[in-house]
Amino acid sequence: MVGSNIESFMQSVSDDIKTTLKRTIGLAGVVIISLSAMLPGIFVTPTFAAEIMGPGIWLAYLLAASVVLPGALSKSELSSGMPTSGGSYVFLQRTYGPLIGTISGLGLWMSFLLKSAFSLIGFSAYFIVVTEYFDVEMELIWLSMSALVLITIVNLLGVSKVKAVQTPIVVMTLLLLVGLCIASFFTGDFDASIPIDGALDASGWELAEAAAFVFVAYAGVTKVAAIGGEVKSPEKNLPAGILLSLLIATVLYSAIAFLMMATIPGEWWIVDGKVVENPIYEFARVIAGTELGVIAAALSVLTMISMALAGILASSRFLFAMARDNLLPQALEEVNIKYETPHWPILITALAMGLAIFFVPLKDVVKLASGFKIMIFIMINSCVIILRRTSAEHGWNPQYKSPMYPAIQFWGIIAGGILIAFIGSKAFIGGAAAIVAGSATYYLYGKQHAIAQQTPIASFRKQFQSSTPSQHHNRVTAFHAADLGGKNHLTLREFQNALKALGFKYTSDESRCIFHNADLDENGVIDIDEFFDSFNLEQE
Repeated sequence: MVGSNIESFMQSVSDDIKTTLKRTIGLAGVVIISLSAMLPGIFVTPTFAAEIMGPGIWLAYLLAASVVLPGALSKSELSSGMPTSGGSYVFLQRTYGPLIGTISGLGLWMSFLLKSAFSLIGFSAYFIVVTEYFDVEMELIWLSMSALVLITIVNLLGVSKVKAVQTPIVVMTLLLLVGLCIASFFTGDFDASIPIDGALDASGWELAEAAAFVFVAYAGVTKVAAIGGEVKSPEKNLPAGILLSLLIATVLYSAIAFLMMATIPGEWWIVDGKVVENPIYEFARVIAGTELGVIAAALSVLTMISMALAGILASSRFLFAMARDNLLPQALEEVNIKYETPHWPILITALAMGLAIFFVPLKDVVKLASGFKIMIFIMINSCVIILRRTSAEHGWNPQYKSPMYPAIQFWGIIAGGILIAFIGSKAFIGGAAAIVAGSATYYLYGKQHAIAQQTPIASFRKQFQSSTPSQHHNRVTAFHAADLGGKNHLTLREFQNALKALGFKYTSDESRCIFHNADLDENGVIDIDEFFDSFNLEQE
């Protein structure tokens, strides 16, 4: 089964590359996108990690990075060989088949929405610092929920071009964090022996548990692979960008964790029996006073909201992508006629995030998100092993190949399994929930609806290419008549209505496959003129 899945997968990848999206993102863009997805981790996780193992947490960040590295190398190879949009879900679905694809898709959806929820909870802790400074009172939980409503509306309206906003925010955040690190050396209480002794005194158990907890801080390192179809020279820029951003994040996280513990005296991460949820504010306040701390808190708010904005966009797209593979109902891949956004996936994701924010403590949110991401990284490492072992039969020969194969992949799998064990029961409960939900979804819906794309697509192309001038005119007229939004675009429902009006007798699932094949940029709409031009070019 795996072999046949890989064979069809390789053919679909070859077809995808022939009709790829416009590639506009260079190496710098890859690094910015990866870093923007990772930075929120350092704003929340240090104090919770310190609660586990004390001031030696810098070593936990290094250990976590060593477990992330195999996944980063493996995903770099997968992205190089399959430079198409979709990321981990596509790799897993097409390597292991629709059942594992459904389970992994739902697991990825949950991990992304949990990380976004964790960003919103962390954002509110920093925002409270700003409001208290200006003597304004606000409830923390309702602040998070208000931010969730705001970013949901923004996503529904289609204002998803967050890269232009994220770039200056990422740059300012990096400058702030580097500046704090440099300034920490000049504080009177600086004592480098505290984090060093803390690392040496911590037990192996505490180190592993802390590393498992902070794993979520690196979870976004491979996020850029999901837009591989838009990266210039992906065989070079994707691996280089992923590995460079991981190196930057590892150095930055470890340095901040080390210097934070060396600068702030005492067990400052616990106040009145509760873990401090705004460590960067405390770091800045001790170094340069309350005013700079408030500025740092304000920048932290911007950073985490922009990450949550992109997070709800990314997590909702997993449901959208699964629906495009006929593994979820058609409603989840239909886009709004006016705004051309997948409104149902966005609303469902926002609702799930709201429940997580309202009912799950921040520490548990981080544990669940870390647990899901470690599981996905384990599976990604296994994909490379399978593809390498079947390369002769299925032509797996990417331009970038992971070094130290297969030892590095086995390290990622074994170390990842150990870290999951240290996260505890919540990771297993979360993983079991994804398996049960994914299996139920596949057997109750996906198995009956997922069909081979080649049959309806080949039939449709043959019928369209053999049209007379009169038939062509009628088809163009019907397609424009179905365009209720008046944008020269057709949503899936509009496309299906046009086919019915023209007398094409395709099932709902078959027409969905035809639509997906025509929707080259995978945004849920097709351009009418480009659609007909593609057939004219083929006939010529």
